Amino acid sequence: MLRTELGKLPSIEYASRRPYVVHGHAGKLAKLTGRYTDGRLITDFLDYVPPYLDPTLSLEELLTGVSFASGASGFDPLTPALSGAISMQKQMEYFKEYKTRLELAIGKKRTKILINKAGFIISAGTNDFVINYYGTPFRRKTFTISSYEQLLLQQVQHFIQDLIDQGGRIIGLVGLPPLGCLPVVITLTLGSAFHNRECIESLSSVGFDYNLKLQNTLKAMESYAYGAKIVYADIYTPVDQMIRNPSQFGFEEVCRGCCGSGYIETALLCNPTSHVCFDASKYVFFDSVHPTEAAYYYIFKALRPIIDQVLKSYS
Repeated sequence: MLRTELGKLPSIEYASRRPYVVHGHAGKLAKLTGRYTDGRLITDFLDYVPPYLDPTLSLEELLTGVSFASGASGFDPLTPALSGAISMQKQMEYFKEYKTRLELAIGKKRTKILINKAGFIISAGTNDFVINYYGTPFRRKTFTISSYEQLLLQQVQHFIQDLIDQGGRIIGLVGLPPLGCLPVVITLTLGSAFHNRECIESLSSVGFDYNLKLQNTLKAMESYAYGAKIVYADIYTPVDQMIRNPSQFGFEEVCRGCCGSGYIETALLCNPTSHVCFDASKYVFFDSVHPTEAAYYYIFKALRPIIDQVLKSYS
């Protein structure tokens, strides 16, 4: 559920939802975050959205919004196959199942109104490049980077169209960050974890180029998707700003994460036995891919004007 000063808007969110463990400063277990970070994601600054697959969900929770997300998934079906995540296609099946459950509980008419007024946030794509295209040889044997971007954009179109066909009318799609600035990408590209760490500009430009194509795709879709509002969420700019001017945002470390060595750890490699930094708020990244809560907060602040604009137009 998205919450603003204008009221409440039911939402269905696609974002990383596998749990991380946050340690106290003494290295003691503190809490499970349910996120690939030390605390909240961007959407959590609006409100918490429970996972759809939680068997204890109440009808009230179903009515106010759930998450179908699976960390390390992607638009390319090969990406979740490589990472063991739930595919976007399967997530869509869960949404259709969810919709049927609502229809049985409150009727088709109320369900249609609820879905029409719901906000849908889709965040995927980074893993398609980091884990899949650059992390394995499979796609690179068949696709140039340009043709691979087109493959992903076709998948984006199909996914959004399916969502619109199911009644979705308020859809936000998150773009890519500067890929070459992710600590794991720096480590694997430079071949040295410890020396002369800096963003790989050629790889960041891939993310920038994809984002431009994504925006054009979304604008084209909105032009013929009558009644639907499709919004692009730019995270590239705020992440790039934090990395290039860290002191302006209170950060001290931008090229490695807080968890473990910070150079390579993510997912299972960042676990309850991992060492964590003393103060994650001084780091842009918590693991070698995902930002800290502090960084997510600045991204949220950068996106807040467009969030409020969309909510106001549909209030």
